[in-house]
Amino acid sequence: MGGQPEYQDDRALVQACLEGRREAQKALYERFAPRMLGLCVRYVGNRVDAEEVMQEGFISVFLHLHQFRFAGSLEGWIRRIMVRAAVNYTRRRKWISLDDRKEEDTERVNSMAVQSTAEERELIQLILQMPKGYRTIFNLHVVEGYAHREIAALLGIDEGTSRSQFARARAWLQARLSADQQRISPHMNKKLHDL
Repeated sequence: MGGQPEYQDDRALVQACLEGRREAQKALYERFAPRMLGLCVRYVGNRVDAEEVMQEGFISVFLHLHQFRFAGSLEGWIRRIMVRAAVNYTRRRKWISLDDRKEEDTERVNSMAVQSTAEERELIQLILQMPKGYRTIFNLHVVEGYAHREIAALLGIDEGTSRSQFARARAWLQARLSADQQRISPHMNKKLHDL
């Protein structure tokens, strides 16, 4: 046992943070930082900027922790804050160039559970190579599960723009994957072509 107290559940951890206990704040940060850093990297594309976004996100987490009502998971609540921080960061950097041309409606995407297999790490690297606007929409829709209506509200764009950017992101990804099909398992190949 280190010098850190163990918290039985999220409620105890949040309560200790709200009481201003530094060890609880450190425990919350250390518990969620690795996953939140991965999330931030997916949005901004590099570790240095992702660390900055994550720090901004955790500042927001601690400033608004009193608003968390345990209606859902603590991790889900923190993830939403991190997604907003990443989107705001990219918006400030003017990295998202979105095209307003409308395209046909695209089908909903099956959720992709990103695990740490070598194949999926390669897929993540490919997603990181997407143009930033495509990557942001793709992450929000596929990884985070946001509907196009929600993405439009979050980014301040038309719903049709979200759909068209997603269609372009999907086509971009599938074009690069088709060149690499021998290295992709049949299961992963099916998942990707179901997008």
